[in-house]
Amino acid sequence: MFSSLLKSRRAPRTPPPPETRQVEVNGRSLPLTIRHNAQATRLTLRIEPGGRALKLTVPTGLPEREIRDFLDRHQAWLMTKLARFSTRSALSDGHHIFIRGVAHRIDETGKLRGLTEAVIVDGEPVLRVSGSSEHVPRRICDFLKKEARKDLEARVAVHAPIVGRKVRSLTLRDTRSRWGSCSADGALSFSWRIVMAPPFVLDYLAAHEVAHLREMNHGPAFWSLCERLCPRVEEAKRWLKRHGTMLHALDFD
Repeated sequence: MFSSLLKSRRAPRTPPPPETRQVEVNGRSLPLTIRHNAQATRLTLRIEPGGRALKLTVPTGLPEREIRDFLDRHQAWLMTKLARFSTRSALSDGHHIFIRGVAHRIDETGKLRGLTEAVIVDGEPVLRVSGSSEHVPRRICDFLKKEARKDLEARVAVHAPIVGRKVRSLTLRDTRSRWGSCSADGALSFSWRIVMAPPFVLDYLAAHEVAHLREMNHGPAFWSLCERLCPRVEEAKRWLKRHGTMLHALDFD
């Protein structure tokens, strides 16, 4: 996030609706959402999870010229920050992808048919992927979704009886604003990308949403129950805060 304090507060106005435009950063086109906020006293620029989009909050009534100048001044900052994020090209032969917190080298077998599987070759974790190179990202994505469902269903099955609640359904999504959710009728939803994190992080996410089956809030009772289900809550939260954005960086499309 980058913010710039304005010299003076302008009189509040009714903010216009959010505007979306494309901006160029080092030859890369990114969607930029501009939100006007009558209470804002500074321009605030954020990089969305995965580095695929930008969000700019500006004080209502700020001239377009000042917005353009702000973006121009911070091109170098954006280039530095966005360089941290991987792209689709990282999902190819010889590169590595994390599965349950362990880096696996991607091995394109060259065979048109065959399973995508995680194996150990000469002591090295390897993800073997068949099919043509253009389909490798999709095959890896399908594999991760399958493994995520298996792991999440297993951990939810452990935690749900402890809170004395039934799970109506478990859905996998590719959400970027949250890692999971729980509805009042017992429907759980998770980001399948969590399977790339270490198992204790996935376990925390499962425990977090299961705890919501009893406590639909984030009060003391909720966190007490969450820690009862998963003793490594704080460690997992720190891991997600530090590394979670990188899980969103890979482009499987």
